[in-house]
Amino acid sequence: MIVDAHHHVWDLSVRAQDWLTGPGLAPLRRDFTIDDLRPEAAAAGVGRTVLVQTVTVPEETPELLALADRHDLIGGVVGWTDLTRPDVADELARLRALPGGRHLKGIRHQVQAEPDPEWLLRADVRRGLAALADAGLVHDLVVRPHQLPACVRAAARHPGLTFVLDHLGKPPVASGATEPWASAVRTLAALPNTVCKLSGLVTEADPGSWTADSLRPYAETVLDAFGPHRLMFGSDWPVCTLAASYGEVVATAAELTAALSESERDELFRSTATRVYGLRAAPASRVGGRYSRT
Repeated sequence: MIVDAHHHVWDLSVRAQDWLTGPGLAPLRRDFTIDDLRPEAAAAGVGRTVLVQTVTVPEETPELLALADRHDLIGGVVGWTDLTRPDVADELARLRALPGGRHLKGIRHQVQAEPDPEWLLRADVRRGLAALADAGLVHDLVVRPHQLPACVRAAARHPGLTFVLDHLGKPPVASGATEPWASAVRTLAALPNTVCKLSGLVTEADPGSWTADSLRPYAETVLDAFGPHRLMFGSDWPVCTLAASYGEVVATAAELTAALSESERDELFRSTATRVYGLRAAPASRVGGRYSRT
């Protein structure tokens, strides 16, 4: 069984996705639901997923938790809350007490959109990161390469918190360049409390001409830096559909990791995500339904 450690859903009748602007993102300006994902996941051998936030509004995380409570395909939720709020520890406790609150596994903030490259090092953010560690949650990092040095310093200051790097830190795949991204990723990987998702590469590449070989230098960098025991597969569905189908993303990840042993592939495609996010075992049956306001 494959674990897809990174995907999204949204229903535009619930709320607009304000980041879906411009002609390039037009194909994403429609609803994407668990019912849409389920057959794609089943065909690719995916039996468990981690659902990740998309917008920084407090209403979304309770909705995602309730969705996970209704759908056995979803093993965990990485939500959002304001890490700078003084009562962040109380807010995390409140979220965990909600319907589906047991599915909360981590918190993500759109650090990539912050103008301050050292946002993670602010005193109020550090207080929030400490609260995540105390709550036994992880912190997903969605950042760009120039923000990786701050990620290194934040992870070093919070050794009790697991930091999960989404999308390899968004390397410049389309340009073919690897530096300074690769050096920064290796520095981050040297810290034992860091993990990386093999996700998001196809949308950082040229969407019309990418090949597995064009992605290989980036995949090999993180394989060497983190090792399979600290790497996890993620589809980044439905964003990935801008460049590839769900099945193509899974197949490409398999091609990029074909040289690994069977046990190493099991770590990357299942065990790492299961361990880091504390996912329960996948049951035989799955529940239907739509993403709706709760």
